[in-house]
Amino acid sequence: MHVTAKKNKRRTTLTIPVETLAAAERIADIRKVNLSVIVSEVLEEGLRAKEAAALEGQRRVQAWEAHRQSFACLTKEQQQALSGVFMDEHVDE
Repeated sequence: MHVTAKKNKRRTTLTIPVETLAAAERIADIRKVNLSVIVSEVLEEGLRAKEAAALEGQRRVQAWEAHRQSFACLTKEQQQALSGVFMDEHVDE
């Protein structure tokens, strides 16, 4: 006997592009599962990926801000010396 857990699920209607729906139906047929299983899996994967990308973006911004603040007390010349890049002002002769 196959029992499907309906706990934490809700029925809804979605408007999906025809090509996307056809692809999802093909996958469901190949895997011999309900279309809802495929749509749920793909949606969950996409949401996890978007959340991970957002967290990575936040992490990068925080790292950049920490880097910027750690060198904020240095003069321009001191920062150039640390980076190994020296920018001489152009002198007209």
